[in-house]
Amino acid sequence: MRVRAVGERGGEHATNPAASYIEAVTTGTGSERQDGAPVSSARAASSPAAGGSAGRIIGLDAARAAAILGMLAVNVGPLADDALAGKVMRIPHGRASLLFVLLAGIGYSLLTRHARAGGPLPWRQVVWRAVFLGLIGLSTQLLGHGVDVILTVYAALFLLALILARAPTWSLLALVAVTALLGPVVWLALQHATGQVFDREAPTLLDPPVQILAATFLTGPYPVLTWLAPFVFGMWLGRLALDDRRLQLRLAGWGLVVALVAEAVARFAEVVVGPTGEDPGTDWLLSSVAHSQMPLWLIGGTAAAVAVLGGMLLALPHLGRLGWPLVATGQLALTVYVVHLFAVAWLVRPGPQTAAGGLVISMVMAVVFIAACTIWLRFWSRGPLEALLRLPSRRAT
Repeated sequence: MRVRAVGERGGEHATNPAASYIEAVTTGTGSERQDGAPVSSARAASSPAAGGSAGRIIGLDAARAAAILGMLAVNVGPLADDALAGKVMRIPHGRASLLFVLLAGIGYSLLTRHARAGGPLPWRQVVWRAVFLGLIGLSTQLLGHGVDVILTVYAALFLLALILARAPTWSLLALVAVTALLGPVVWLALQHATGQVFDREAPTLLDPPVQILAATFLTGPYPVLTWLAPFVFGMWLGRLALDDRRLQLRLAGWGLVVALVAEAVARFAEVVVGPTGEDPGTDWLLSSVAHSQMPLWLIGGTAAAVAVLGGMLLALPHLGRLGWPLVATGQLALTVYVVHLFAVAWLVRPGPQTAAGGLVISMVMAVVFIAACTIWLRFWSRGPLEALLRLPSRRAT
C-alpha cells in the first residue's frame, strides 16, 4: 500500500491514517533515508516517488497531543492547591501552551517549505487558517470556561509569519533572540510609560476591533510581542531534519539542560534579590513565573517544550501500535481543543474545588478524548475542524 507524502496532489494521508501508521511501525517505513543515513521511523510514511517530498512526521502529532492534554489539565484546574495533586497539575502550566505554539511554528514552516524553494506562498491557505482560527478563538472566549483561548494569537502569528516564510534561516534565530530578550523589556516599558498594568483579558468576538488588536498584540494573556519568539523558533526547527535521530537526541538533551538552567537562574535571583512584586517592574526580568512574559520563562518554557518534542520523536518508534492513540489525538488537536472548552464550560464549571478532583476530571477527559480520536480516525481521515481548516488546499486539488 502506497501512502502519499505531504505535498503530493491529494494532500496529507489520502489513505486511512490509522492504516498508514500501523504499516509504518510494523514494516519500518521511513527508517532509512535515500542517502543511507539512519532516521527515526516516527515519520509515518515517506514516498520516494513523491520527488523528495517529506512524509508526515507523526512524532509531531504525539507532541501535539502532549500539549493538548497538558493544556486540558491546566484549564480544568485548580492550580493554587499546594497538595501533591496541585504540584502535578502545575507541571504543564506555562509549558504546554508554549509547546503548542512551538509546534504551530514547525507546522507553519512545513506548510511554506515549497515557497522557500522558489514556489508561490500558500497565502490563501494561511489567510483562511488565520480567519478560521481567529473566529473560533474570539467566539469560544464567550463561553463560561474561565480559559484564555490561545487561538486568536495563532491567527495573528500566521499572518505575520507570511513575511518570514522565505527569510534566511539565520534571520529567524536572530529574531527569536531579539523578541525573547527585548520583547519583555518593551512589554514592561509600555506599562511603566502609560502608568497602567495590562489587564491580561483575552479578546472576544463582541469586543471592538481596536480592543481585539490591542489584546492580541500587547495587553492580553498571549501578547504577540513576546509569543512571537517560540513561534518563530518553531519555524526554525521546522527547517531541520526532525526525523534524524541524532538531532532528536540533541533536542531532548539540550532542551532539558536549558530549561533547568533557566529555572536555576531564576531561583538564584529570587534568593539574592528577593521575590518579585505584584505589579510589573524591572524586578520581573529575572522571573520564571509561568505566563509572566519574561525572558527566563520564555527561554525555559520553550526549552522544556523542545525537550518534550525531542522525547516524543525519540520514543514514538518504540511504542509501536501503542503510540497510535496519542498520534490520533495530536492529529485532531484543534477539534479536541475546541471541544474541551465546551466540556469545561458546560460540564466542569464551577468546579472542581480541589486539585485532586481536578486531576481526576482531567484524566477522565483525557481518556475519553484519546479514545474518541482513535475511533474517529478509523472511519475518517481527519477531524471535522481539521477538514475545515484545509478547505482552500482541498479545493486547489
